[in-house]
Amino acid sequence: MQRYIRPTALFLLFFFTAETVFSQYKPDRKLEEKLQALTDTFHGVAGVYVRNLRTGKEVTINADTVFPTASIIKVPILVGIFDKIQQGEFPYHQPLVYRDSMSRKGSGLMQFFRDSTATDLQTAITLMITHSDNAAAVWCERLAGGGAAINAWLSAHGFEYTRLNARTAGREQARQQYGWGQTTPREMARLVSMIRNDAVVSPAASQTMYRIMTHVFWDEYALYPLPPYVQAASKQGMVDDSRSEVVLVNAPHGDYVFYVATKNNKDQRWVPENEAWQLARRVSALLWDYFEPKSKWKPAEGSEKLWY
Repeated sequence: MQRYIRPTALFLLFFFTAETVFSQYKPDRKLEEKLQALTDTFHGVAGVYVRNLRTGKEVTINADTVFPTASIIKVPILVGIFDKIQQGEFPYHQPLVYRDSMSRKGSGLMQFFRDSTATDLQTAITLMITHSDNAAAVWCERLAGGGAAINAWLSAHGFEYTRLNARTAGREQARQQYGWGQTTPREMARLVSMIRNDAVVSPAASQTMYRIMTHVFWDEYALYPLPPYVQAASKQGMVDDSRSEVVLVNAPHGDYVFYVATKNNKDQRWVPENEAWQLARRVSALLWDYFEPKSKWKPAEGSEKLWY
């Protein structure tokens, strides 16, 4: 007789299986040498974490160094709000009303909403990730219980360094040093891998979060060297002296995840050829060629003219 496994038990079994696999360390020295050559010339501090999710092989370059997240902290906020949805505190389509006082200039679409615009939670969540909308992110952060609740979830799931600092009691000094949030390349890659493996909050929540993360608008950086017909989940974080990106690629011969982090950047220009953005593109291109050596795809000539 076939044994029935309760959904909760099945989820926990999958969670711990995914965590065990991720914790196994198999260094890829050949790939590390190639990536080290890119990071060694960077004018600032660069960190890279790469893991082939099929083979378990990794590259770690400053992978446990703490870096500012900038908008990549929106991934833990995403987890926090889905945790509240899973607990039944909000339906996914909870009606919301936007107020002018919530405006955050410089990122996203909500800054253009009129006062009293009717919207819903799904829209706020989606804009937070796909367009890196700051107003939507602060809204979702508050609905998720703020930094205290989000950080408690992170701590309970083994994240030692990844924290939300802004608007969080006791995190003032960390905010001065790292800004909105902080993480390490290894930890944020692990979180995105857990989402990919249906191991965050619930399988249904993980799949919805992953779908949202595959619809990112900002594709001129680490996503640029990837074929447009290959799915990738990602999130970008950018301030003057720190620009980072996490990407999980659903490649034909096996998924791989990578995080490119930078801080103390000498080049702080907001131009397409910024050194940190060029590093992200070069790392991404190198990884695609390394993991998919038979692929002949390259970005079309002149496509970089469409970046800005």
